[in-house]
Amino acid sequence: MSGRDLTPPGEDDEYAGFARGRSRRMRVTAWVAIVSLILVGGGSTVFALLFG
Repeated sequence: MSGRDLTPPGEDDEYAGFARGRSRRMRVTAWVAIVSLILVGGGSTVFALLFG
């Protein structure tokens, strides 16, 4: 995905860097959320098996 995809039509390339940074931050946030859900889900499964 290029930085141009997130900028409104008619905008100059001066905002392309911001769109790329925003896209990267969104991707990192999504991966952190996915990993934390997997870790928390796995941890609760282990506790359920041990104490259930």
